[in-house]
Amino acid sequence: MPFDIARTRAAYPALTEGFVHLDGAGGTQTAAGVIDAVTDAMRSAVGNRSAANVAGRRSLELVAEARSAVADLLGGDPAGVVLGPSATALTYTLARTLGAAWRPGDEVVVSRLDHDANVRPWVQAAEAAGATVRWAEVDRHTGELPAAQYADLVGERTRLVAVTAGSNAIGTMPDVPAIAKAAHAVGALVHVDGVHSVPHGPTDLSSLGADVLVTSAYKWSGPHLAAMVADPARWAALRPAKLVPSSDAVPDRFEYGTPSFPLLAGVTAAVDHLAGLDPDAVGDRRARLRAGLAAAQAHEEALLDRLLAGLAQRPAITVYGSPARRCPTVSFRVAGMSPAATQEALGAAGFCLSVGDYYAYEYFQLMGLRDSGGAVRASIYHYNTADEVDRLLGELDALADPAGRMAG
Repeated sequence: MPFDIARTRAAYPALTEGFVHLDGAGGTQTAAGVIDAVTDAMRSAVGNRSAANVAGRRSLELVAEARSAVADLLGGDPAGVVLGPSATALTYTLARTLGAAWRPGDEVVVSRLDHDANVRPWVQAAEAAGATVRWAEVDRHTGELPAAQYADLVGERTRLVAVTAGSNAIGTMPDVPAIAKAAHAVGALVHVDGVHSVPHGPTDLSSLGADVLVTSAYKWSGPHLAAMVADPARWAALRPAKLVPSSDAVPDRFEYGTPSFPLLAGVTAAVDHLAGLDPDAVGDRRARLRAGLAAAQAHEEALLDRLLAGLAQRPAITVYGSPARRCPTVSFRVAGMSPAATQEALGAAGFCLSVGDYYAYEYFQLMGLRDSGGAVRASIYHYNTADEVDRLLGELDALADPAGRMAG
């Protein structure tokens, strides 16, 4: 059955404003069910967690429901879901915790493909411990992160390998299972950044080989909260720095301060929204999530093929990377225009896209693009349409003069 794009778009109130949102990688628009869930929670009596009264029990339920929802989304255990304000904050918490046990001579492996949130926390923790940082390199031409290099990068002193499941800059989807296999062969932990991959298809924690996976709800139609997921036994073995009177239970010991209970209601609603993307899907929420995200993935991949084919026909446009497997994300430059000028011109035409390095710091340093403004990013989400892709291509044409040289 074809993906029902009209039904899908109707679930996003922001789309009625008429702008073309092609920056899902920077954050998606919010589904109506999420807005309603957050609003309803804020209108209800909610207090600090307690079994002694209604307001406290509601808070307990909101936390438990959010953990269960995220576990269904990723194929994890609710007892292993750590909730927090952002992927960056959660990764720093884990890096500080793991890093406290590292010693000089220990090694961590990071990649030049990753968002800096899956690089700098590990680099800084290694520096604090006197450990060694080793770098997985990106193929400059294809944008691939070759898995074969990890056989040489990991060894008996490797403590952790951090890798993205999907580049937020050029969309590359590395062979994470192969990388994880190499890491596990030497007893290293594998931390996977799933922030950009999770919104674009079914995710299974065990199939990836991830010991820990982090995701952000605002990249999949939800509020600005994040989750870090692992086997509960993994968390039980770790002792993060925490306030003395705060809970020492797992996973609570990794969560600092009082959570935003209404936003947690929004996390659950966002997962339920994704589970409803395929109206014909049956089974439990996990099964419906897999079906709905698979349908959305097929829709997004068709749009990505359309966009890439169109950009390839325009010689004045340079697209960065050509990975074999990619999330629906493309970075490009228009000849004769700075990325900022391109963004401004497209913004005036109603297009919302990002520009710069989008925190993919190492990749843009490698490519020599950071100091000259990075690139323009078009990132497709399941509410985008073929017409929007065609309109973007048309606007890019409108920036060129008849000789094919860019105006401005």
